Amino acid sequence: MVAEPFEVTVTDAEIEDLRDRLRRTRWPEPETVDDWSQGLPLAYAQELCRSWAEDYDFGFANRLNAFPQFRDTVDGLGIHFVHVRSPEPEAFPLVLTHGWPGSVLEFLDILGPLTDPAAHGGDPADAFHVVAPSLPGYGWSDKPTTTGWGIERIARAWDALMVSLGYERYGAQGGDWGSAVSGALGEVAPERVAAVHLNMGAAPQGTFDDPTPAEQANLAAVKEFQRTGRGYSGQQSTRPQTLGYALTDSPAGQAAWIAEKFWAWTDNDGHPEDAVTRQQILDEISTYWFTASATSSARLYWESFTSFRGKVTAPSGLSIYPHDLARPSRREAELRFTDLRWFEEMPCGGHFAALEQPESLVEQVRGFFRLFR
Repeated sequence: MVAEPFEVTVTDAEIEDLRDRLRRTRWPEPETVDDWSQGLPLAYAQELCRSWAEDYDFGFANRLNAFPQFRDTVDGLGIHFVHVRSPEPEAFPLVLTHGWPGSVLEFLDILGPLTDPAAHGGDPADAFHVVAPSLPGYGWSDKPTTTGWGIERIARAWDALMVSLGYERYGAQGGDWGSAVSGALGEVAPERVAAVHLNMGAAPQGTFDDPTPAEQANLAAVKEFQRTGRGYSGQQSTRPQTLGYALTDSPAGQAAWIAEKFWAWTDNDGHPEDAVTRQQILDEISTYWFTASATSSARLYWESFTSFRGKVTAPSGLSIYPHDLARPSRREAELRFTDLRWFEEMPCGGHFAALEQPESLVEQVRGFFRLFR
């Protein structure tokens, strides 16, 4: 495998097409409630799309292009990845994996502190060489044209990529789908994966005789999510192709589909922009729009929706953010993670830890991997 340098490009014609589509959006009537319980409110959807068409700088490409990027063919599929080597010669290799509705853009604020801690007030001994691939069907990686690109195959591809880059021993980190891939990496390449750190540690709900108040609260949150929050995954895991026609054709539809998750899954005070900036939301939406990856990204749910259940035997660490989708207690986590070396419950933050709490996540990753250097 020979990686080729890569840069993201967005043409003026593509931007003008987007703006034209946004201006011609046929809007539905407003919701009949005064909250978000029916989904993204019309007023915010219209304001977000107005901002996308008129105020947004479309600078997500430049923000990503500030870091070294490459594409390589792995297991027959073109894979895009960010690869930032640390200036520290003893840096530890680390593969970061994003999820849905995220992308490698999530990691832009943590790449510098991870790879060059000395330049960010940290200890040079904590430095990492970082590889952050785009999942198959996401961002600037190729879209699979056949079935079979589930979590285990992605993990094997990531291992092949790391070996091709000269990394014979490395760590893995991720949230959302990235947590599933990172956990699987420890199973498919135990001789090379030193440890895995997750910021979304899905685990079975314990059936303990003495559930703690926190476990009871988390069980209630899980039941509420099943009642009101799982529609997106039900559609993406069963009929991704049908959903894709709407989201690939309508930027307003794509924006609403993603923006609602930044409300539902972040640690906010009632509005997504309490937790992340509008630019960050539009950066992620733009990634899906300009790569036309609504359908191909959703297919990962069709391929692997049950992949968060398998045992993880690699040395593992979990950082639990209080507004994430999964926030097990330690004893619940130990039902799935059989060699749990690190478990910390964070005071604030949600599903998009690298965006919401970059400094916190960096400190958690540094602390955990100090055990394995």
